[in-house]
Amino acid sequence: MSELLSIALFLASVVIYALKAGRNTWWFSATLLVLGFFILLNITLYASDYFTGDGINDAVLYTLTNSLTGAGVGKYVLPGAGLILALVAVFCALGWVLRRRRHLPHHLGYSLLALALALGSVDASPAFRQITELVKSQSRDGDPDFGVYYKVPAKQIPNPHLNLVYIYGESLERTYFNNDAFPDLTPELGALKNESIDFSHTEQLPGTDYTIAGMVSSQCGIPLFAPFEGNASASVSSFFPQNLCLGDILKNSGYENHFIQGANLRFAGKDVFLKSHGFDHLIGAEELKTQVADPHYRNDWGFYDDTVLDTVWKQYEALSRSGKRFSLFALTVDTHHPDGFISRGCERKSYSYDGKANQSFSAVTCSQQNIAKLINKIKASPWFKDTVIVVSSDHLAMNNTAWKYLNKQDRSNLFFVLRGDEPQQDVSGIKRSTMDNGATVLDILGGDNFLGLGRSSISGQSLSGVFLNMKEKVLAWKPDIIRLWNFPKEMKAFSIDQDKQMIAFSGSQFRLPLLVRVSDRVEPLPESEYSAPLRFQLADFAPRDNFVWIDQCYKMARLWSPTLALSTDWCVSQGQLGGEQQVQRVDKPQWKGKTAFKQTVISTDRYQKNVDTLKILDDSIRYKADSFVFNVAGAPEEVKQFSGISRPESWGRWSNAQLGEEVAIEYNQPLPQHFDLVITAKAFGPNANRPIPVRVGNEEQTLTLGNDLSTTTLRFNNASHSNKLVIVPPDPQSTNEGNILGHSPRKLGIGLVEIKVVNREG
Repeated sequence: MSELLSIALFLASVVIYALKAGRNTWWFSATLLVLGFFILLNITLYASDYFTGDGINDAVLYTLTNSLTGAGVGKYVLPGAGLILALVAVFCALGWVLRRRRHLPHHLGYSLLALALALGSVDASPAFRQITELVKSQSRDGDPDFGVYYKVPAKQIPNPHLNLVYIYGESLERTYFNNDAFPDLTPELGALKNESIDFSHTEQLPGTDYTIAGMVSSQCGIPLFAPFEGNASASVSSFFPQNLCLGDILKNSGYENHFIQGANLRFAGKDVFLKSHGFDHLIGAEELKTQVADPHYRNDWGFYDDTVLDTVWKQYEALSRSGKRFSLFALTVDTHHPDGFISRGCERKSYSYDGKANQSFSAVTCSQQNIAKLINKIKASPWFKDTVIVVSSDHLAMNNTAWKYLNKQDRSNLFFVLRGDEPQQDVSGIKRSTMDNGATVLDILGGDNFLGLGRSSISGQSLSGVFLNMKEKVLAWKPDIIRLWNFPKEMKAFSIDQDKQMIAFSGSQFRLPLLVRVSDRVEPLPESEYSAPLRFQLADFAPRDNFVWIDQCYKMARLWSPTLALSTDWCVSQGQLGGEQQVQRVDKPQWKGKTAFKQTVISTDRYQKNVDTLKILDDSIRYKADSFVFNVAGAPEEVKQFSGISRPESWGRWSNAQLGEEVAIEYNQPLPQHFDLVITAKAFGPNANRPIPVRVGNEEQTLTLGNDLSTTTLRFNNASHSNKLVIVPPDPQSTNEGNILGHSPRKLGIGLVEIKVVNREG
């Protein structure tokens, strides 16, 4: 009903403004902006619903505010481009319609009515209501009985004697195993399920409906609800730091915890979660590409399931032979929406439904073969008698090409257990949720039968069976669950760990570098591959906003501490952009500081000067120095411009043929008639021990570098009074060496640390 009302208000606004309002630039712009926002909201709702089936929910907000590194977007490029083009076309058409009768005199009443109707259409839209509800849900008081049902188990298992293999099947819900609905779709894994303790009624709750959320719910016994203030979940270095999760208990009990997947570990913060809760050994796409036989055999998300599960078997075999107590978690990817991927190692690569091949079903039948193959290897090994194997879906399948067929069935998540010590065959129809998975595993391994909001399905009663509507209960507990992040409310004293590159305050830890806005609330702003550099984020602060900025000294020193302008040490700056600022160098491995914001007179001129300086692009920065220092941004004041050089790194900068085939440095004035060029540099790969031309005007010298740093002096006579220095790497190599995750490969030639021009008498 609200959707129809919002559309009716939208159309009424368009008609009234187009036919009655007349010509006025301000009213036209305001109305177009609000109506355009209405269109954008509804497109966002449509796109979100396509993935979640539940509109704009916590899954959407969490994913967009966390790391998207490694996201498999290949299959969405064309639809996304089409959606953007459609949005631009609709927006242009809307503007054209609104200006149809612009020759008429402006009518204030109709303009006001049209704008009011446009605002009403936004307010009535389901998208706006969903976003508003999400924002409100972050700040409610919560449900007073949360503490009654949230239970913390013992930190250790008394006498652990079983190893654990836990396999998450991406979107591999139990519904696929309905042989009446989908004949012979899962024969191999289905046969193993029939030999197991099989739980047939595992429901999906809010906050457990995407991969990282499914992992959190199954290992910590809580849904994943995160604070979204200041992109907090992306900047915080620990994940639910107050919670005791399955990985923590296993580690405390002497287990060595391993996690293996084919996708990038950074995506959605899986690496942060796992490292925060007992996992010291992680393998993802970046790690696998140096270990597998064919690093080019991969799909949009990462490596195929056959590659990943072969790696899991090798790890299982090695750990078992070592005699270590271990847990080995794995996550597949081939069944990821929208239609999955087919491993080349599968015997059956296609599955037809309704008389035609269906890619999602084909991916399922292929992936379950790979999982079954791994399990059968483990079962046939001499170590199975000491092993518990768990197979579960991470969440129900999202909108894929099999979705409409799945929705005709009673859908539930997959969870079954194969015990090597006590083989048991049973089908349990008790009502439960994925939050119970961890408690069930803990119980089987000899620990407690509860974990957070989870209860063992072997010896306890799931809260899904206690409450008539567990979904509503979980949403009522949402504020309580968010508070478990222990997100700081104030920032007074803080400490910096240089070795770990972390800052800690108010019980929370954050990765460096970090910018923090400190007002009536604390707003941490991280720097990542998807966010703007911190100085650009600081430039958006208001003149009176208190800030604490922890970064490399040179990034802030050129504004407020020139003596540190070439230092790559860590520094702490605090103050207000329109007031006073102070810069302190972090001079100890464990450094402690306090916030000290002075209430000073705010200067508009000082504020504008600071903002303008912060917004200067890296290559346009200039510093006072007698040499070109490459491990800081910018160049000496004597340099007019430069090209062919990549970003600064801790040691210096690489030449990058993607930015220019040669390194060219142009000075403001002609170089001396006679000078020595002192170059500290190294070569990349096959550029080592190759002649590297170095030119100044008409004169050319040859530089030879090894793979290690060295300093070479070249003598030049600049008879042509040239102001340009050119270095030509002989064989630039395309590589991701030292690259930022998610960025295109660079073509590296030589690594530059310092170039110094020394005037020499003829």
